[in-house]
Amino acid sequence: MAQYGAGVVSDEVRRIVPIVAVAVAVVAAVVNSSTPGELLLIAIPPAALAAWTFLPRVPLPVVAVAVLAPVVAVQHSGHHEPIMFEASLVSFVVACWIDSLALAAALGLLAVAAPVVVGAIETSGSLSVGIWIVGIAFPWLIGRAIHRQMQLAAALEATRQELAEQAMLEERRRIARDVHDFVGHGLAAVMLQVTSARHVLRRDPEAAEEALRTAEDVGRRSMRELRRTVALLRSDDEDGGVAPPLPSAGEISALVDEARAGGLDVDSRVEGDLALLEPGVGLALYRIAQEALANAARHAAHARTVLEISVGDEAVTMAANTVGPVTPVTPVTPAADHERRSYGVVGMRERASALGGELSAGPTVDGWRVSCRLPLSAADGR
Repeated sequence: MAQYGAGVVSDEVRRIVPIVAVAVAVVAAVVNSSTPGELLLIAIPPAALAAWTFLPRVPLPVVAVAVLAPVVAVQHSGHHEPIMFEASLVSFVVACWIDSLALAAALGLLAVAAPVVVGAIETSGSLSVGIWIVGIAFPWLIGRAIHRQMQLAAALEATRQELAEQAMLEERRRIARDVHDFVGHGLAAVMLQVTSARHVLRRDPEAAEEALRTAEDVGRRSMRELRRTVALLRSDDEDGGVAPPLPSAGEISALVDEARAGGLDVDSRVEGDLALLEPGVGLALYRIAQEALANAARHAAHARTVLEISVGDEAVTMAANTVGPVTPVTPVTPAADHERRSYGVVGMRERASALGGELSAGPTVDGWRVSCRLPLSAADGR
């Protein structure tokens, strides 16, 4: 933020300043008869403030001096006391538009010194110095309060924008996780079945037909989930319909059956009642299990995977232990395989972290292990 000139007060208020300065100058000129030299001095303050208003590069300290010097000089005769309002106005301006407190205070003291100097040099001795000191210091305090208020308003607006950007990024990550879950897993399962059908097409047509039928079923389920996600992401509700229910932890057994039908050697063990989980926790557990099984099918098709779930008093834990060779099922480049695996692990960690849980995934001595711990209630996690 600039030291002076830019400020935080609105341009509408800034444009009023020269209007007030001109009004003060007119009153000071007509109250008493003025010589041409005095009229020139009276005209300088509004001209300086007008230049500052319409020429943003004009330094405000220079403007303050250009206002206060003629105000003091024209008061030598003591017949133009109303011109002292120009000092009050410049005191308010420097307090409002100068960000540096030290510089604003220095210029404010300079403005307060103006009536003191006038009281010492004017010949009539009629100037109320004490009243004018208060009349110049008080606008400075008001201006500083306005400046602080506008700074806080600007900070709040910046915070609001930052929060909005963070919310947008979080929404993008959520959509990316959902797309990865729906599209990525569905396509991976379909490709596994298509690959299996291609391998046995000539020697076992019935097995190839069964694999293609399974691929068709998986594709249809993936399309249903994709439609459900699109329905949830829509901001309007023109149809007034109810969105289909999201998957729950109780459907993990169906995931295991589907993976087993796809050729994966997998078994599951459940301890406790999965119905105790809140819908958000159940959905996260379902998605993590889905990703773990998809990775096992993709990278360890010839290994054995055991999915273990335990519901405790405060948390639910899940572990997917894969024992056996962990290799890509289909030939892919190392970079592509790393990217695909990273997205899945990142998505699982984000789901667990969002609920206050923990997740770890990595190689073991004899295979690969994915484990997570989630609170039974999303509120407990937060």
